[in-house]
Amino acid sequence: MPNTPRKALLTPVRFDDSANRAPSPERPVRSRARSLAMDAHIEPHRHPWAQFTYCASGLMQVTVVQGDRQTTFIVPSTRAVWIPPQTQHHVVVLEAAELRTMDMDPSITPPGWLDCRVLVVTKLLRELVHALEDSQPGPRDDALMALTADEVQRATTQALGVPLPHPEHGDKRLRALCEAVLRDPAARPLLRNWVAEVGASERTVARLFRDELGTNFQQWRQQAILAHALPLLAHGQSISQVAAASGYASDSAFSAMFKLAMGKAPSHFQRKGAQTG
Repeated sequence: MPNTPRKALLTPVRFDDSANRAPSPERPVRSRARSLAMDAHIEPHRHPWAQFTYCASGLMQVTVVQGDRQTTFIVPSTRAVWIPPQTQHHVVVLEAAELRTMDMDPSITPPGWLDCRVLVVTKLLRELVHALEDSQPGPRDDALMALTADEVQRATTQALGVPLPHPEHGDKRLRALCEAVLRDPAARPLLRNWVAEVGASERTVARLFRDELGTNFQQWRQQAILAHALPLLAHGQSISQVAAASGYASDSAFSAMFKLAMGKAPSHFQRKGAQTG
């Protein structure tokens, strides 16, 4: 996984399965806050409701398994991950986080939302999630839930996330190549420079990317670079350092790619006080 802390250093955190947590058709949106330290790890789990999860502050990594594909999302405070019902997922905190989870009953799941997706968290949506944390049953609660569900459905979707073949059922050559790129995405920019390591032709690996991951190598590598860059920025590295670590000779070229993908410049995701040069 991109930038995952070593397993031995992770601190397991129990999944919250309290009896009053689950949403229902009567109260279809439930929001709760949780403070988690860096390296906290919520073990793999699934639940019958959908979940909208983001950090009010900090940085987290969410890994989901759907069908024959495993996808990792690096989620800063301006983005959220939508997780459909019954989807296995686990969370690793990369930077001390104020985690917000909003559970949504399947009765209000937007039509066709069968796959995980990254959503842009608007200021209004952020405030609605916070308002629901302390809301009590009544007309105001009903209004908040209805507006929140509508804002989630209207939220801009971004093609962020690093898919990997399933650990057991996916092609082992493709997974080995993906893991090698994730360890050092800046090492080689072209697919032909990687394929010899896994004993397959460039044509074969290109087909595997398309068939198993639904993308091509260059698009996939860009997602890997973003997943590599976000934690570095959050930990205070300069844009020049992150650009170089991402394989870019030019700060401006890296910043242009980053802003096009994330909607904001790299400096927006830096820890306050970090150097930008």
